[in-house]
Order: sequence, then C-alpha cells, then structure tokens
Amino acid sequence: MNTTQQRSIWQKTLLGTATSVALASAGMMGMVASANAQDTFKVGFVTFLSGGASGPFGVPAAQGADIVVKAINEGTLPAPYNSKGVNGLQLETVVIDEAGGPTKQVEEYRNLVQRQNVDAVIGYISSGDCLAVGPVAEEMKMFTIAFDCGTPRLFQEIENPEYLFRTGLDAVADNVGAAHYLAETRPEAKRIAGIQQNYAWGQDSWEDFTLSIEQLMPEAEIVNNQTPQIFQGSYGTEISALQTRRPDIIHSSMWGGDMESFVAQANARGLLGQATALLTTGESGLHRFDGQAPNGTILGGRGPFGGFMPENDLSTWFTKAYEAEHGTPPSYPASKAAQAILALKFAADNSGAEGVPTPEQLAAALKGAKFESVSGTVDMALAGGHQAMQPMLYGEYHFVDGKAELRNIRSYPGECVSAPDGQNPQEWIKAGFPGAKCD
Repeated sequence: MNTTQQRSIWQKTLLGTATSVALASAGMMGMVASANAQDTFKVGFVTFLSGGASGPFGVPAAQGADIVVKAINEGTLPAPYNSKGVNGLQLETVVIDEAGGPTKQVEEYRNLVQRQNVDAVIGYISSGDCLAVGPVAEEMKMFTIAFDCGTPRLFQEIENPEYLFRTGLDAVADNVGAAHYLAETRPEAKRIAGIQQNYAWGQDSWEDFTLSIEQLMPEAEIVNNQTPQIFQGSYGTEISALQTRRPDIIHSSMWGGDMESFVAQANARGLLGQATALLTTGESGLHRFDGQAPNGTILGGRGPFGGFMPENDLSTWFTKAYEAEHGTPPSYPASKAAQAILALKFAADNSGAEGVPTPEQLAAALKGAKFESVSGTVDMALAGGHQAMQPMLYGEYHFVDGKAELRNIRSYPGECVSAPDGQNPQEWIKAGFPGAKCD
C-alpha cells in the first residue's frame, strides 16, 4: 500500500477536524464504544497523520499502536501482557494529528485533557513538539509518554518530572552509538561531514556526534555541516556544498520524508557514491528505499526497534501481526509506538488501582521500572526513572534480489551510549565517557 492510499484510508475513518481527531470504529486504534465511561481507559495518541512526516513515520506509528491496542482489548497479547484490557479496562483512543507545530500541539494537548477527558497521553515525534508539551504535561498533572521525540533537552529543561516519561532513547545514545560504530567499522575515515534539520533535534544530534568523534576518532576532521529547514524537501544546494568538501562519511539525523528525499537526491547526484551516509534514523526507510540507497549505507533505528528488534515472543508476534495487516515489516516508528502502549498497560496493570488508575498511580508504577517489550527489556533508569535506557544498534543497508536487509549489525549497551543518570551528557562525552561500559 502506498502513502497516498494509507492517508486516504485514515482520512475516511476520521471524524472531526484535522486538528482534533477521534477514531470512529474498532477497526482503527482499537476504539471502544461503551455507554459506561468507567468501563474504559481513554488515551490520547498523537502522531503525524498529514504532511511529509506522515507516510514514512506518523502513519506506521499509528498502525503499530493500533495493532497492540486491539490485542490488549481482545486479550491476545503474549505474556506478560495476556490479560484482557489495561487494569481490566478496555482501551479507548482519541487520535490527534501532530502536524501544525508546537503552539498548535500545546492547544491540542489541553483539549485532550480538558475537553476529551483522557486518562493519559502518548505521542510526539517532533522534538519541537515534545519540548513544548512536556512542561504542560507537568502543569496539568497528566500522565504522558513521549514515544519517539529524541531531544536530550526534554528532561534537562524539566526539573524533577513527575508525569512525563519517555520510553525510547534520546539523541545522545543515537550519536554516541553512531560514533562507536564508525570507529569500529570505518576507522580509516578521515573527513566527516553532516546534514541536519535546523531545529533542536538536528542541532543536538550534530553536537553529540561531533563531540563523540573527537573522543573516538581524534584524527578525523569535521569538514562541513549543512542545516536545511525541517520539511524543506529539496537539497540541491546542500548536496553541492557537501560534494565540494569531499567527505568520507556524511552523518545525518534527518528523519521521515526529509531523510528519504535527501538520500534519493544525493544518490542521484553521485554524492553517496563518493561518501558513505550514516543515517541515525535510517531504519525507517529500510523497506521504503527500494534500492535507492547504496549498499553499505549505515542505518540506525534509534535503538532495538524495527529491523533491529531482538527475537522474543512479543517481537515475533508483533512482526507477524503487522506484516499480516500491512504487507510490510514494522519500521522503528511502529515498534516504538507499540512499546509506549505496552508501557501504559504495564503501568496500569501494576498501579494497584481499582478501576481507572490516576495519573499519580500510573507514574508511580512506571517510574524506575523494568518492563518487557518488542525491543527486549526496557529499563527506566534515566531522568530519575522517567527515561528509558536500552542498547543502541547500527548496521549496513543492502538491497539484494529485490529484498532489503541489515548486515554487519553492532550493538552497544545502554551503559555505553547513555550518560549516567544525573550527569550532563555533553560534559560526560567531553570527559571521555567516564563510567561507560561498552563490553
């Protein structure tokens, strides 16, 4: 199914405006019709349903969440999630389009809490959006999980979070892991360049990566970094600038449609024949590049997600269920969204509540917890128990006989790529990663 077809199906199923969307049937996001509100747990789910980020990122995330919500309501998940519902309650979902920017998302968040009366919120792909929403979650005392947003500033700018959690990794882990992978597999690389979207995510990613390269590959030279606007789409000027610097490696944290457009344009103009691309979010294009990325392109999946998922009962079930419904393996946005839904079920089932858990009960259950997921064991060990710590993985893209696969995969433990809790990540990197455990 192509992006246009996916978007058409979503639009036909949605009710209301493009900015505030409730799903109307059990066929989308497990929506439950119930006359008694106490029989359900209502969760807001925020993802890109329109714009350049929807096809490669937002819609797969919603599809991944949808599959898990349905299975929760049916009681068909593998153990330890094989009990029906969340704390015995059916999941009801209200889905919001993340398009529109941070100001709009703050308004939508307040609507979810004050008008839709949700019991929890899960969402946010864009770092700009989650930076804006995070303080509002604390202000409104609403249990909120950021399932993808990667900026390390999220918990640097909120002191002692109570209600906000992130069940995935941040840009520090992405880029420390990327530097380790280069040092291990491309030690001969001498000239390194980059291209990043010009906002918090891209800026943080490039800083963490270059600081890590200084430690792990001190003889390498940083020769250029291009900073196009997010969702720019056309990168001719940036590609020309990179070509003149003749890099060996091009690091990019660009994501979604921007990442795919850059790869296609850079490959067509010969840049990726000259230099190897290292794409920290590249796994989302693993089954979408269709041979447009050169073999040997280095891909990350922001942790053990998508093609990097370990084999366990949950990942095997999830992959089979997703492929059966959508005809393609789940990408990392899909599996990260699935992980956030599993975290919600874990928190609700362990809240000790009778009926609908309060935000305080959910937060207490998830804080510092370890829970099982499609990615293996998730350890909420950072940001005072509000941030996940997991391994970081990278591998090489190869397209052979019409099939994409990952080769030369390397995994780096969470204790290797994440600063110890309470330490400033950038200072930790500059100091040479003290306390890191990479064996």
